[in-house]
Amino acid sequence: MIRLHVPQPLSAGAAVAPTLDQSRYLTQVMRLKTGDDLLVFNGQDGEWRCVVAEVLKKGVILKAQELVRPQTFGPDLDLIVAVVKKARVETIVEKAAELGARRVRLTLTQRTNTDRIRLDRLDAIAEEAAEQTGRLDVPVIDNPVKLSDILDGWEDGRRLMFCDETGGAPALAALNDAPKGPWAILIGPEGGFSPEERERLRALPFTTAVSLGPRILRADTAAIAAMTLWQAAAGDWER
Repeated sequence: MIRLHVPQPLSAGAAVAPTLDQSRYLTQVMRLKTGDDLLVFNGQDGEWRCVVAEVLKKGVILKAQELVRPQTFGPDLDLIVAVVKKARVETIVEKAAELGARRVRLTLTQRTNTDRIRLDRLDAIAEEAAEQTGRLDVPVIDNPVKLSDILDGWEDGRRLMFCDETGGAPALAALNDAPKGPWAILIGPEGGFSPEERERLRALPFTTAVSLGPRILRADTAAIAAMTLWQAAAGDWER
């Protein structure tokens, strides 16, 4: 069944007005008509079965019928990734949403090659991935921030999986021995981390430095591999 993410509150009998683009998708692409069903979620009120109540000249009106799934959330996992080329950033955001990350934090490192970032485009990619994968929330995508600023304001109690291309413990072994709870994964730029950044990261008490294998991976490949390994060791795959 079609799934749609909306910002409006959801409850029995609530009227929901999708955006114009969403309405076009429902009526022109999926050919929904008055009386047809679809699933709707907003990241707070669970997933609801809705019916197309009205088809207007500019948009549609949906009516919430029944709660299908109560609200749940995935693992408390942030993906911190250095800004790379636009297409690769888009792939990273899409796969992060598919793999359950709650937040993608774009960062600027000393060797970051900046590229133009359209946050609205990344938000749309994350939303579409959430709709397709069945999750009940959409990951937050943050504007790029310097890595030093992220580390300066680090959240108490959150561990950091530092994917160090120069080496570290095998990821699964390191994560199996690591404490549970909130985590973040850090993926560096195409040029790698600077010696100063690496030294600081390894000295932090909340950091677990890991290796993703003997080969140097592109940022999008590294992000997917790291999240998969983290999920296998500590994620929500058993839920």
